[in-house]
Amino acid sequence: MTISGVGGRTSYIGSGILDLRNQLDTLTQQLSSGKVANTYAGLGSGRSLSIALRAQISAVASYADTATNLNTRIGVANLSLQRLVAIGTEVKGAAVSAGGSFDNTGQTPGQKTASLDFFDSVDMLNARSGDRYLFSGRATDTAPVAPADQIMNGNGANIAGLKQVIAERKTADLGVNGNGRVGSAIGVPATSVVITEEDTTPLPPAAAQPFGMKVTGVSTTIAGATVTQPVDPSGAPAQKSMSVDLGATNPAVGDQVKFTFTMPDGTTEDIVLTASDKTPLPAGSFAIGADSTATAANLNTALGGAMKDLANGPMVAASAIEAGENFFDQPPLRVGSTPIGSATTLVAGDATNTVIWYRGEPDTAANGPARGSAVSQIDTSINVQYGARADEQALRNQLQTVAVFAAFAVDPNKLTDANYAKDANAQIAALNQRVANNLADVPGQQSVENIQADFAGAQAAIKSTTDRQTQTKAMAQTMLSSIEGINNDEVATKILALQTALQASYQTTSTLYQMSLVKFL
Repeated sequence: MTISGVGGRTSYIGSGILDLRNQLDTLTQQLSSGKVANTYAGLGSGRSLSIALRAQISAVASYADTATNLNTRIGVANLSLQRLVAIGTEVKGAAVSAGGSFDNTGQTPGQKTASLDFFDSVDMLNARSGDRYLFSGRATDTAPVAPADQIMNGNGANIAGLKQVIAERKTADLGVNGNGRVGSAIGVPATSVVITEEDTTPLPPAAAQPFGMKVTGVSTTIAGATVTQPVDPSGAPAQKSMSVDLGATNPAVGDQVKFTFTMPDGTTEDIVLTASDKTPLPAGSFAIGADSTATAANLNTALGGAMKDLANGPMVAASAIEAGENFFDQPPLRVGSTPIGSATTLVAGDATNTVIWYRGEPDTAANGPARGSAVSQIDTSINVQYGARADEQALRNQLQTVAVFAAFAVDPNKLTDANYAKDANAQIAALNQRVANNLADVPGQQSVENIQADFAGAQAAIKSTTDRQTQTKAMAQTMLSSIEGINNDEVATKILALQTALQASYQTTSTLYQMSLVKFL
């Protein structure tokens, strides 16, 4: 009887043991790593879905980083806007309550407040997040607003700042005669008074010039009087005049004539003169003469004084406001010729002679909306616009108004002169009114709060998108865990079962290899 060796007949047992060992090693590795496999190949049919889920989770993480950066930038910009809103309120309140109490610099306490707020405003508009300027549009590496001191005082002797532009414009608006470039005279017939603007050409039709006051309208309650309104016969800006003819009959006591003038900043001011027979003549009156011819002469005299007061009072404030408009324009506008009292044109300034206040990307139609100057993708098909430019209408208007209020000053050395003090008080009263009006919200015009609302909308979009992405990420991770992850209890149970089976296989194999003919028999 022949007994074959156990090696050949039990080789399949060895293969089984190796297979059990491999399974045990795999399960042990799964238990230690918490994953089904270390390669996508080991995931079997779930590998494609696993790759897609990991890509989705990675994209969500990237969008989350973008959202964090955007919230930081928008948060910094909002802090600046909140301060600018507060500045607008502060300066408006200061203008309303400023009064006419001048200090030794020729300014009111309200103007001192405006000066501090102007420097603060420039800092707010030059806000940065990291290395990015937030109010420069696409020019993120450029500070949008020139230094506050340069805007006010210029950059050296040859580069004018706002104060110089205001002074030049005041001189040009007052004109050689200091009367706002309008004059009155007895007309034809001699019972009429004619108010005429200065012209710029010696031959008719005389062209209008951009400086001084402009005649706008005339009305009267005098029975039998006639008025002639200013007319522009050429259809283009031209020298204009208006008149009132008292007629053959003297006015009655209390009858009035009202003359309306347009100021350099586009606002209007009225001169109302009342017929009077009192001595001394009350302020704002003209004397009733022996006849209407004499009365017309008295009216002309009273009107001449009133126009001079208007020119040296409210018109100076209006001139400063318009000078601010010129300076903050792009490019800035300057009085165009010398001597400045007789100038007739405005010309564009440049960086060689005027401080250019805004240095970022211009807020023009060609450059598109300001918000669109900075765009970031926060989801597959969702973009957020959060750009801003310091020369947007609301931001420029407020900065310009605060700057003019802070720059304007009277000569403190002349305040002891009663006539100068009267003019100075009229100037600051008119300036206070204009500053308060210019800082008030106007329906249909952009306000700083509108920009805040745009940013709030962007933040709301970011939040809603981030919340949704957080849920999406959680679901993707749960699904990924079900594909790549393991059940620790289940794996541990399998390991115990394999260890038991492997031990039994070892014992069986050992027994078979120890068999001999003697033991068999």
